[in-house]
Amino acid sequence: MKIALIGATGFVGKAILKEALDRGHEVTAIARDPSKIASHGRLHLQACNVMEVESAAKAVQGHEAVISAFNPGWRQSDLYEQQVKGTRSIIEGVKRSSVKRLLFVGGAGSLEVKPGIQLVDGPQFPAEYKQGALATREALALLRQEAGLEWTFLSPSADLFPGTRTGRYRIGRDQLLKNEEGQSRISVEDYAKAMVDEVERPAHVRQRFTVGY
Repeated sequence: MKIALIGATGFVGKAILKEALDRGHEVTAIARDPSKIASHGRLHLQACNVMEVESAAKAVQGHEAVISAFNPGWRQSDLYEQQVKGTRSIIEGVKRSSVKRLLFVGGAGSLEVKPGIQLVDGPQFPAEYKQGALATREALALLRQEAGLEWTFLSPSADLFPGTRTGRYRIGRDQLLKNEEGQSRISVEDYAKAMVDEVERPAHVRQRFTVGY
């Protein structure tokens, strides 16, 4: 498939890029500075400011699916505002490009830990990640308003860590997944596998789902 990957130089984006290329897909890596990405025979590099709708639309045009791993940077003082602005621009850009399939790297913060209670609203949620978690929750709300796009929002488990690709994971919907020890974990490599699995075999169109061990 021809896949456009926004945020290809980030923590999650790099893992998704490797997974997609390893599985034979043709990928356009879209980033502010794509020169950081090593060359590959099926890889195309595209510099783009996704905050500009027309730039985003032009960058993703002609692809079969768009994956957004957009993050303006955890150190941004106005992270929430910048992330929501970027999300709105990406959604509108994809719509203008006529690409129907949009997959979003979500967060764990909007997953329920009890009925009606989300992880991000709990007192133990790390303050340094709260603005980003609230912004990705808003991204899910924005996607749920889009009837024309075939969107999917993939939330990781609470602990998304660099590890190994086991090729195994459990799937959930809106509730935080935990293992028998009460831990909520997924490696970024297995998260990337779940994302590319969904690109290849859509099973959660216009839905959010989550993965964990």
